[in-house]
Amino acid sequence: MAIEYKKSQAVFNDFIGVEEAEALLEWLQKNPKGKVNFAECTHIHASSLQVLIAIKPPIAAEPNDADLAVWLKIALK
Repeated sequence: MAIEYKKSQAVFNDFIGVEEAEALLEWLQKNPKGKVNFAECTHIHASSLQVLIAIKPPIAAEPNDADLAVWLKIALK
């Protein structure tokens, strides 16, 4: 699975596709204090990004990929 759901964090690994959006939304709704960890993320599909824009969860770690980090900062303001 591209997103590993832990007790207090959703850890994004590698490529996050369209199929991840629904589970991400459910986890964020059930864990309103949950954080997202993008450290190992290399790509995120627009559907999952829309979930993040709507919920605006706290970020535990930014992507290691500098281009993706800049792009996500702008999108999640």
